Amino acid sequence: MSTPSITVAPAGARRWRVEVRAGTASSHHVTIPEGYLEKLGLAAVASERVLEESFRFLLERESNTSILASFELPVIASYFPGYEKEIARRLA
Repeated sequence: MSTPSITVAPAGARRWRVEVRAGTASSHHVTIPEGYLEKLGLAAVASERVLEESFRFLLERESNTSILASFELPVIASYFPGYEKEIARRLA
């Protein structure tokens, strides 16, 4: 299987558009709530990088077409409880 292509672009205040090409293309709108990156210890990491790695995390667990079309980033932790620790570890 080829490596998925993940493109992240701003789409408003704290809102991002994420395009994923992993066989089938998908499009997602993700909001990063104020203070969330600080909570994860990732305030110094670019939002685009956090989103790209978050989508890599998701793609390891489900297909891109199974990922919600629109969500707030903390929602990932409600589906995958280890997300916050794992994303902080990956981007530390």
